[in-house]
Amino acid sequence: MKPASASPDRYAVIGDPVEHSLSPHIHAVFAASAGQRMTYGRERVRAGELAAWIEAFGAGGGRGCNVTLPLKEEALAAVDRVSARARSAGAANTLWRDVAGHWCADNTDGIGLLRDLTVNLGWRIAGSRVLLLGAGGAARGVIGPLLDAGVANIDILNRTPARAQAVVRAFPRAGSRLAVLVPDQSLPAPVDLVLNATSAGLSGALPEWPPGLFSSDRRPRCYDLLYGQKGEVWQTAARAAGALAVSDGLGMLVEQAAAAFWLWRGLWPDTARVLAELRAG
Repeated sequence: MKPASASPDRYAVIGDPVEHSLSPHIHAVFAASAGQRMTYGRERVRAGELAAWIEAFGAGGGRGCNVTLPLKEEALAAVDRVSARARSAGAANTLWRDVAGHWCADNTDGIGLLRDLTVNLGWRIAGSRVLLLGAGGAARGVIGPLLDAGVANIDILNRTPARAQAVVRAFPRAGSRLAVLVPDQSLPAPVDLVLNATSAGLSGALPEWPPGLFSSDRRPRCYDLLYGQKGEVWQTAARAAGALAVSDGLGMLVEQAAAAFWLWRGLWPDTARVLAELRAG
């Protein structure tokens, strides 16, 4: 253990931009509730600068960081060890130095999504038919954990089908459980869960969804990986169309941060307190 006089361990969220990030507040609450001595800041790191930044951060006592845009893919090449989860996702959102001084990378987005869906929202996932809107990094980050959680199948709908096909090829173990849906193609069967992993909400636009998505008696639950005002357009549209339930991704943000905290500190923090605080305010 460190002596009481030792400096707190250093952590940060990095990206460009990064000023908007809620991560410093979330991890401050985690650290306080778990009795951990650590600091957590924001660091603006531009594309192409990550490897040099990591080296300097580690030399200055840095222990780990959360990674946001545009560095998630770059992170895979900037570290010594990459988890299977991050490699299949093609991106990492959590970095840390192990006891031997090696920089390691993982992707906790899928864990965060599943914990929010099953623990916070109480939605059943095993056996569910899933429609995944989008084929970018956010989509790739959640596919593996969804498959591991026992979903029946995942249909991917993206405005560029070739990109969705590339995602399917990245998960050969999925077999027939992962398929591409072309725009304007009707669903082969009603779905239980719709996940919006597109960035359309950032510009106030709506992503495409298949015709007849909400016309079945078996209405789906809808979840937007975005949170706050960025996801309101799609969530409002899903409610109006008749979704059984609708949620944004704030809980996913908190739960993926908790998974990162566990990788860094070996403790799983209480997420209910910080999530309730963020919802209230």
